[in-house]
Amino acid sequence: MAKALVLEEKRKLALREIDLPATVGSGDVRISVDTVGVCGSDVHYYTHGKIGPFVVKAPMVLGHEASGVVTEIGADVTNLTVGDRVCMEPGIPNPASKASKLGVYNVDPDVQFWATPPVHGCLTPSVVHPAAFTYRLPDNVSFAEGAMVEPFAIGMQAAARAKIKPGDVALVTGAGPIGVMCALAALAGGCAKVFITDLVEQKLQVAAQYDNVEPILVPQDDVSKTLQDATEGWGADVVIECAGAAASIQTALEAVAPSGCVVWVGMPVDPVPVDIVLAQSKEIRMETVFRYANMYDRAIALIGSGKVDLKPLISETFAFQHSIDAFDRAVEARPSDVKIQIKVGQS
Repeated sequence: MAKALVLEEKRKLALREIDLPATVGSGDVRISVDTVGVCGSDVHYYTHGKIGPFVVKAPMVLGHEASGVVTEIGADVTNLTVGDRVCMEPGIPNPASKASKLGVYNVDPDVQFWATPPVHGCLTPSVVHPAAFTYRLPDNVSFAEGAMVEPFAIGMQAAARAKIKPGDVALVTGAGPIGVMCALAALAGGCAKVFITDLVEQKLQVAAQYDNVEPILVPQDDVSKTLQDATEGWGADVVIECAGAAASIQTALEAVAPSGCVVWVGMPVDPVPVDIVLAQSKEIRMETVFRYANMYDRAIALIGSGKVDLKPLISETFAFQHSIDAFDRAVEARPSDVKIQIKVGQS
Protein backbone atom coordinates (compact mmCIF):
# COMPACT_ATOMS: atom_id res chain seq x y z
CA MET A 1 0.00 0.00 0.00
CA ALA A 2 1.19 3.53 -0.78
CA LYS A 3 -0.21 7.01 -0.29
CA ALA A 4 -1.29 8.62 -3.56
CA LEU A 5 -3.52 11.31 -5.01
CA VAL A 6 -6.51 9.30 -6.18
CA LEU A 7 -9.31 10.44 -8.45
CA GLU A 8 -12.18 8.50 -6.93
CA GLU A 9 -14.72 9.74 -9.45
CA LYS A 10 -15.60 12.96 -11.24
CA ARG A 11 -14.94 15.96 -8.94
CA LYS A 12 -13.77 13.77 -6.04
CA LEU A 13 -10.09 13.56 -5.08
CA ALA A 14 -8.55 11.83 -2.09
CA LEU A 15 -5.00 11.63 -0.74
CA ARG A 16 -5.06 8.10 0.62
CA GLU A 17 -3.47 4.67 0.71
CA ILE A 18 -3.91 2.52 -2.39
CA ASP A 19 -2.48 -0.80 -3.55
CA LEU A 20 -0.08 -0.14 -6.44
CA PRO A 21 2.23 -2.51 -8.39
CA ALA A 22 5.62 -2.56 -6.66
CA THR A 23 7.64 -5.41 -8.19
CA VAL A 24 10.83 -4.33 -9.98
CA GLY A 25 11.26 -6.45 -13.10
CA SER A 26 14.61 -7.19 -14.71
CA GLY A 27 14.31 -4.18 -17.03
CA ASP A 28 12.72 -1.83 -14.51
CA VAL A 29 13.83 0.74 -11.97
CA ARG A 30 12.21 1.95 -8.80
CA ILE A 31 12.08 5.73 -8.51
CA SER A 32 11.50 7.94 -5.50
CA VAL A 33 9.24 10.59 -7.03
CA ASP A 34 10.33 14.17 -6.39
CA THR A 35 8.23 16.55 -8.52
CA VAL A 36 5.05 16.07 -10.55
CA GLY A 37 3.42 18.63 -12.83
CA VAL A 38 -0.33 19.10 -13.04
CA CYS A 39 -1.36 18.68 -16.67
CA GLY A 40 -4.53 19.86 -18.37
CA SER A 41 -5.50 16.25 -18.97
CA ASP A 42 -5.26 15.52 -15.21
CA VAL A 43 -7.52 18.49 -14.55
CA HIS A 44 -9.97 17.41 -17.26
CA TYR A 45 -10.29 13.93 -15.75
CA TYR A 46 -10.92 15.61 -12.39
CA THR A 47 -13.59 17.99 -13.69
CA HIS A 48 -15.23 15.79 -16.36
CA GLY A 49 -14.34 12.21 -15.47
CA LYS A 50 -13.33 11.44 -19.03
CA ILE A 51 -11.48 12.56 -22.14
CA GLY A 52 -13.08 11.23 -25.29
CA PRO A 53 -13.20 7.44 -25.06
CA PHE A 54 -11.05 7.35 -21.91
CA VAL A 55 -13.48 7.21 -18.99
CA VAL A 56 -12.62 6.97 -15.29
CA LYS A 57 -14.57 3.90 -14.20
CA ALA A 58 -12.53 3.06 -11.09
CA PRO A 59 -10.27 5.00 -8.68
CA MET A 60 -7.15 6.17 -10.55
CA VAL A 61 -3.91 7.79 -9.38
CA LEU A 62 -3.28 11.04 -11.28
CA GLY A 63 -0.06 12.57 -12.63
CA HIS A 64 2.24 11.85 -15.57
CA GLU A 65 4.84 14.68 -15.65
CA ALA A 66 7.48 13.51 -13.21
CA SER A 67 11.07 13.50 -12.00
CA GLY A 68 12.79 11.67 -9.17
CA VAL A 69 15.72 9.56 -7.95
CA VAL A 70 16.47 5.93 -8.82
CA THR A 71 16.44 3.79 -5.67
CA GLU A 72 16.54 0.27 -7.13
CA ILE A 73 17.45 -1.25 -10.49
CA GLY A 74 16.46 -4.50 -12.17
CA ALA A 75 18.98 -7.23 -12.93
CA ASP A 76 19.30 -6.32 -16.63
CA VAL A 77 19.45 -2.52 -16.29
CA THR A 78 22.76 -1.04 -17.47
CA ASN A 79 21.87 2.57 -18.38
CA LEU A 80 21.04 3.74 -14.87
CA THR A 81 22.38 3.37 -11.33
CA VAL A 82 20.96 3.90 -7.86
CA GLY A 83 21.10 7.61 -7.01
CA ASP A 84 20.61 8.87 -10.56
CA ARG A 85 18.37 11.91 -10.89
CA VAL A 86 15.87 11.16 -13.64
CA CYS A 87 12.67 12.05 -15.43
CA MET A 88 10.26 9.49 -16.81
CA GLU A 89 8.51 9.22 -20.16
CA PRO A 90 4.98 8.20 -19.14
CA GLY A 91 3.83 6.21 -22.20
CA ILE A 92 4.94 2.58 -22.39
CA PRO A 93 4.25 0.93 -25.77
CA ASN A 94 4.14 -2.71 -26.71
CA PRO A 95 7.70 -3.30 -28.03
CA ALA A 96 6.40 -5.95 -30.44
CA SER A 97 3.80 -3.66 -32.04
CA LYS A 98 4.15 -2.44 -35.60
CA ALA A 99 4.11 1.17 -34.34
CA SER A 100 7.08 0.47 -32.06
CA LYS A 101 9.00 -1.28 -34.82
CA LEU A 102 8.43 1.72 -37.08
CA GLY A 103 9.64 4.12 -34.39
CA VAL A 104 6.24 5.78 -33.91
CA TYR A 105 5.45 4.13 -30.59
CA ASN A 106 3.35 7.14 -29.51
CA VAL A 107 0.54 5.93 -31.80
CA ASP A 108 0.70 2.32 -30.59
CA PRO A 109 -2.96 1.48 -29.75
CA ASP A 110 -1.75 -0.61 -26.81
CA VAL A 111 0.41 2.08 -25.19
CA GLN A 112 0.06 2.22 -21.40
CA PHE A 113 0.13 5.89 -20.44
CA TRP A 114 0.26 7.10 -16.84
CA ALA A 115 -3.03 8.56 -15.57
CA THR A 116 -5.00 7.49 -18.64
CA PRO A 117 -7.80 5.12 -17.56
CA PRO A 118 -7.34 2.47 -16.37
CA VAL A 119 -3.56 3.05 -15.88
CA HIS A 120 -2.45 4.62 -12.59
CA GLY A 121 -0.29 7.73 -12.66
CA CYS A 122 2.71 8.83 -10.62
CA LEU A 123 1.40 11.14 -7.88
CA THR A 124 2.73 8.82 -5.19
CA PRO A 125 6.09 8.69 -3.39
CA SER A 126 7.48 5.71 -5.33
CA VAL A 127 6.91 4.21 -8.78
CA VAL A 128 8.29 1.32 -10.82
CA HIS A 129 9.06 2.16 -14.43
CA PRO A 130 10.92 0.63 -17.39
CA ALA A 131 14.55 1.78 -17.50
CA ALA A 132 14.22 2.25 -21.27
CA PHE A 133 11.78 5.11 -20.65
CA THR A 134 13.68 6.65 -17.73
CA TYR A 135 16.22 9.39 -18.51
CA ARG A 136 19.12 10.72 -16.48
CA LEU A 137 19.02 14.48 -15.83
CA PRO A 138 22.13 16.65 -16.23
CA ASP A 139 23.49 18.03 -12.96
CA ASN A 140 22.39 21.55 -13.89
CA VAL A 141 18.75 20.55 -14.52
CA SER A 142 16.53 20.68 -11.44
CA PHE A 143 13.80 18.21 -10.53
CA ALA A 144 11.26 20.93 -11.31
CA GLU A 145 12.67 21.31 -14.82
CA GLY A 146 12.82 17.54 -15.16
CA ALA A 147 9.09 17.37 -14.55
CA MET A 148 8.64 19.87 -17.41
CA VAL A 149 10.33 17.64 -19.98
CA GLU A 150 7.06 15.83 -20.71
CA PRO A 151 5.08 18.87 -21.93
CA PHE A 152 8.18 20.29 -23.63
CA ALA A 153 8.50 17.03 -25.58
CA ILE A 154 5.14 17.83 -27.18
CA GLY A 155 6.56 21.14 -28.40
CA MET A 156 9.61 19.28 -29.67
CA GLN A 157 7.39 16.85 -31.56
CA ALA A 158 5.51 19.76 -33.17
CA ALA A 159 8.73 21.51 -34.19
CA ALA A 160 10.12 18.30 -35.66
CA ARG A 161 6.92 17.60 -37.61
CA ALA A 162 7.03 21.14 -38.99
CA LYS A 163 10.50 20.56 -40.47
CA ILE A 164 11.56 24.07 -39.47
CA LYS A 165 14.33 25.67 -41.50
CA PRO A 166 16.80 28.23 -40.08
CA GLY A 167 15.27 31.70 -40.24
CA ASP A 168 11.64 30.60 -40.51
CA VAL A 169 8.89 32.77 -39.05
CA ALA A 170 6.33 30.84 -37.02
CA LEU A 171 2.91 31.50 -35.56
CA VAL A 172 1.60 29.62 -32.52
CA THR A 173 -2.13 29.91 -31.85
CA GLY A 174 -2.89 29.60 -28.15
CA ALA A 175 -0.56 30.68 -25.33
CA GLY A 176 -1.42 27.98 -22.83
CA PRO A 177 1.30 25.69 -21.44
CA ILE A 178 1.60 23.64 -24.63
CA GLY A 179 1.49 26.73 -26.85
CA VAL A 180 4.40 28.29 -24.98
CA MET A 181 6.31 25.00 -25.14
CA CYS A 182 5.75 24.90 -28.91
CA ALA A 183 6.99 28.47 -29.27
CA LEU A 184 10.19 27.68 -27.36
CA ALA A 185 10.73 24.49 -29.35
CA ALA A 186 10.21 26.40 -32.62
CA LEU A 187 12.87 28.93 -31.61
CA ALA A 188 15.25 26.15 -30.60
CA GLY A 189 14.54 24.47 -33.94
CA GLY A 190 15.76 27.48 -35.89
CA CYS A 191 12.91 29.99 -36.17
CA ALA A 192 14.04 33.61 -36.23
CA LYS A 193 10.81 34.82 -34.65
CA VAL A 194 7.66 33.25 -33.23
CA PHE A 195 4.36 35.11 -33.00
CA ILE A 196 1.89 33.75 -30.46
CA THR A 197 -1.82 34.50 -30.07
CA ASP A 198 -4.29 34.33 -27.23
CA LEU A 199 -7.45 35.97 -25.93
CA VAL A 200 -5.90 36.58 -22.49
CA GLU A 201 -3.26 39.29 -22.15
CA GLN A 202 -1.68 37.79 -19.01
CA LYS A 203 -0.89 34.56 -20.84
CA LEU A 204 0.78 36.51 -23.62
CA GLN A 205 2.86 38.44 -21.09
CA VAL A 206 4.32 35.16 -19.85
CA ALA A 207 5.23 34.12 -23.39
CA ALA A 208 6.58 37.57 -24.30
CA GLN A 209 9.29 37.44 -21.63
CA TYR A 210 11.26 35.25 -24.04
CA ASP A 211 13.39 36.90 -26.72
CA ASN A 212 11.95 36.73 -30.25
CA VAL A 213 8.47 35.74 -29.07
CA GLU A 214 5.96 38.37 -30.18
CA PRO A 215 2.46 38.39 -28.60
CA ILE A 216 -0.74 39.01 -30.57
CA LEU A 217 -3.84 39.74 -28.49
CA VAL A 218 -7.01 38.64 -30.29
CA PRO A 219 -9.45 39.97 -31.29
CA GLN A 220 -7.82 43.34 -30.53
CA ASP A 221 -4.97 42.66 -32.97
CA ASP A 222 -5.44 41.39 -36.51
CA VAL A 223 -3.40 38.19 -36.71
CA SER A 224 -3.21 37.92 -40.49
CA LYS A 225 -2.30 41.60 -40.91
CA THR A 226 0.41 41.32 -38.25
CA LEU A 227 1.95 38.35 -40.05
CA GLN A 228 1.62 40.03 -43.44
CA ASP A 229 3.33 43.18 -42.18
CA ALA A 230 6.14 41.18 -40.56
CA THR A 231 6.81 39.03 -43.63
CA GLU A 232 6.32 41.51 -46.48
CA GLY A 233 2.98 39.96 -47.35
CA TRP A 234 4.14 36.35 -47.39
CA GLY A 235 2.78 34.90 -44.12
CA ALA A 236 4.14 32.48 -41.54
CA ASP A 237 6.36 29.69 -42.79
CA VAL A 238 5.07 27.48 -39.98
CA VAL A 239 1.86 27.64 -37.94
CA ILE A 240 1.47 25.46 -34.84
CA GLU A 241 -2.19 25.38 -33.81
CA CYS A 242 -2.55 24.72 -30.07
CA ALA A 243 -5.96 26.14 -29.17
CA GLY A 244 -8.23 23.57 -30.82
CA ALA A 245 -10.91 26.19 -31.44
CA ALA A 246 -12.67 26.68 -34.76
CA ALA A 247 -11.66 30.34 -35.02
CA SER A 248 -7.97 29.67 -34.42
CA ILE A 249 -8.00 26.77 -36.88
CA GLN A 250 -9.27 29.14 -39.55
CA THR A 251 -6.67 31.72 -38.47
CA ALA A 252 -3.94 29.11 -38.94
CA LEU A 253 -4.98 28.49 -42.53
CA GLU A 254 -5.22 32.20 -43.28
CA ALA A 255 -1.89 33.11 -41.70
CA VAL A 256 0.28 30.36 -43.15
CA ALA A 257 2.37 31.22 -46.19
CA PRO A 258 1.96 29.50 -49.55
CA SER A 259 3.69 26.09 -49.41
CA GLY A 260 4.03 26.53 -45.64
CA CYS A 261 3.16 24.04 -42.92
CA VAL A 262 0.36 23.87 -40.35
CA VAL A 263 0.87 21.54 -37.40
CA TRP A 264 -2.29 20.52 -35.54
CA VAL A 265 -1.56 20.15 -31.81
CA GLY A 266 -4.72 21.41 -30.10
CA MET A 267 -7.56 18.88 -29.84
CA PRO A 268 -11.05 20.27 -30.45
CA VAL A 269 -13.70 18.97 -28.05
CA ASP A 270 -16.18 18.70 -30.93
CA PRO A 271 -15.65 18.42 -34.70
CA VAL A 272 -14.71 21.73 -36.33
CA PRO A 273 -14.84 22.87 -39.97
CA VAL A 274 -11.59 23.06 -41.95
CA ASP A 275 -11.35 25.21 -45.09
CA ILE A 276 -9.78 22.60 -47.36
CA VAL A 277 -10.01 24.82 -50.45
CA LEU A 278 -7.99 27.55 -48.74
CA ALA A 279 -5.39 24.95 -47.78
CA GLN A 280 -5.31 23.60 -51.33
CA SER A 281 -4.98 27.03 -52.90
CA LYS A 282 -1.79 27.58 -50.92
CA GLU A 283 -0.67 23.97 -51.29
CA ILE A 284 0.21 23.90 -47.63
CA ARG A 285 1.50 20.86 -45.80
CA MET A 286 -0.50 19.64 -42.79
CA GLU A 287 0.98 17.62 -39.94
CA THR A 288 -0.60 16.22 -36.77
CA VAL A 289 0.84 15.63 -33.31
CA PHE A 290 -0.17 13.03 -30.74
CA ARG A 291 2.14 13.18 -27.73
CA TYR A 292 5.73 12.46 -28.90
CA ALA A 293 8.22 9.76 -29.81
CA ASN A 294 12.00 9.76 -29.38
CA MET A 295 12.01 13.34 -28.08
CA TYR A 296 13.04 13.04 -24.42
CA ASP A 297 16.79 12.87 -25.06
CA ARG A 298 16.63 15.94 -27.30
CA ALA A 299 14.41 17.87 -24.90
CA ILE A 300 16.71 17.18 -21.96
CA ALA A 301 19.76 18.14 -24.00
CA LEU A 302 18.24 21.50 -24.94
CA ILE A 303 17.25 22.28 -21.36
CA GLY A 304 20.67 21.24 -20.07
CA SER A 305 22.44 23.38 -22.67
CA GLY A 306 20.67 26.51 -21.45
CA LYS A 307 19.14 27.17 -24.87
CA VAL A 308 15.67 26.59 -23.40
CA ASP A 309 14.75 27.94 -19.95
CA LEU A 310 11.52 26.47 -18.58
CA LYS A 311 11.89 27.77 -15.03
CA PRO A 312 9.84 30.97 -15.63
CA LEU A 313 6.86 28.81 -16.56
CA ILE A 314 6.51 27.26 -13.10
CA SER A 315 3.72 29.29 -11.50
CA GLU A 316 3.51 27.66 -8.05
CA THR A 317 4.61 24.50 -6.27
CA PHE A 318 2.47 22.73 -3.66
CA ALA A 319 3.58 20.19 -1.05
CA PHE A 320 2.35 16.62 -1.55
CA GLN A 321 -0.03 16.90 1.40
CA HIS A 322 -1.67 19.84 -0.39
CA SER A 323 -2.14 18.03 -3.71
CA ILE A 324 -5.89 18.57 -3.73
CA ASP A 325 -5.31 22.31 -3.26
CA ALA A 326 -2.95 22.19 -6.25
CA PHE A 327 -5.68 20.71 -8.43
CA ASP A 328 -8.24 23.22 -7.20
CA ARG A 329 -5.76 25.99 -8.10
CA ALA A 330 -5.33 24.45 -11.56
CA VAL A 331 -9.09 24.35 -12.04
CA GLU A 332 -9.31 28.04 -11.14
CA ALA A 333 -6.75 28.68 -13.89
CA ARG A 334 -5.45 32.13 -12.97
CA PRO A 335 -4.70 33.99 -16.20
CA SER A 336 -0.96 34.12 -15.54
CA ASP A 337 -0.65 30.46 -14.52
CA VAL A 338 1.33 28.18 -16.80
CA LYS A 339 2.43 25.17 -14.78
CA ILE A 340 1.41 24.09 -11.29
CA GLN A 341 3.69 21.49 -9.71
CA ILE A 342 3.50 19.21 -6.69
CA LYS A 343 6.61 18.47 -4.61
CA VAL A 344 6.26 14.83 -3.63
CA GLY A 345 9.81 14.20 -2.37
CA GLN A 346 11.76 15.88 0.42
CA SER A 347 14.87 16.94 -1.54
